[in-house]
Amino acid sequence: MRIPPVRIIYLQVLLTTLCLIRQSDGLSQRPLNPIDSINNIPNLKAAIIIPGFLTGASEFQPLVDALNSRGIPSLAVPFPNWHWIPCLGGRSMRPMLERIDHTVRCLASSGGDVNAVPDFEYSIQDCIGDFRDNPGGVMEVGGSAEVDLYPDVTPRGRFVVPSGDAKGKVAIIGHSAGGWIARAYLSDRNYGGKVYNGKEMVHSLVTLGSPHGNAPGPAFAGVEWVNREKIPSSVRALAVSGSGYRGDSSGQLTQNAYSFCCDKGTDGTSYDGDGITPIQSALAMEGAETLILNGRVTHFPWSEVFGGDIFAPDLAKIHKEEKAPWYGSDLAIDQWAGWLDQIHYE
Repeated sequence: MRIPPVRIIYLQVLLTTLCLIRQSDGLSQRPLNPIDSINNIPNLKAAIIIPGFLTGASEFQPLVDALNSRGIPSLAVPFPNWHWIPCLGGRSMRPMLERIDHTVRCLASSGGDVNAVPDFEYSIQDCIGDFRDNPGGVMEVGGSAEVDLYPDVTPRGRFVVPSGDAKGKVAIIGHSAGGWIARAYLSDRNYGGKVYNGKEMVHSLVTLGSPHGNAPGPAFAGVEWVNREKIPSSVRALAVSGSGYRGDSSGQLTQNAYSFCCDKGTDGTSYDGDGITPIQSALAMEGAETLILNGRVTHFPWSEVFGGDIFAPDLAKIHKEEKAPWYGSDLAIDQWAGWLDQIHYE
């Protein structure tokens, strides 16, 4: 009997998680700190990278370095890949939103000094507690998979609350799932018990291979939630897609991933994209400018990261043998990073 593509995806994710868990950091709890209205603060030339699902800051350090060398002070949200565990199965992204909020607040209050953003504390025990309590997903933890019905569950962790006010707005660059999660952060609607209203401290959003299109299943409940509104008018947005990886010729993971991202129940073979996100979904961010990168650009540097050849064997082989670029390669960065230079900075 053929295993459904969606179930294959979940099995691959669970296998990858077991391979990727590393030693803990340490953590506790922080008070909520509502964002005040600060529409008149200037735009800062500083960017925050939000890692995609099951990846962490270390995998994005080469992209951080590349942007810094281009005159765009940057950092990745400081967490390791195992911090995604409480979100497995399509559950609430509040654990990730807390990390994004911590980084945005600290960077904005420092005036764009990427070296002024501290780490935060989070332990294995905190992760276990969050995995037990974090609502939503296929198991309907807390009673429902619907975002608007999530109970108010504050994620564990001890985050720094900046002592000063924001001195400016920053840019956010979201890779893969990090892109649609960034849209939840910008929203002034209640997400799982908290309004982040990140648009008050963000002037631009770039998404790289992010699934913005609606699709069936709990994993896309959050995507459907953010798609109920356009990008805030105060935030410039650019949706970027790679291409050259056909669903019928790039391996089983690519075919399954494209099928997973589609709302029409297809088998994924007729789509093109970056090997994980089809073009149609990557560009489906209403209110954003769009860009399909020239050349064959893949989703991630599969052959260069731990576990890449386990999760994506066909894509890792192509990446290694053909030296295929990804969104963080110079060939790709040169096409999308210039968009950030079009902003008026003070």
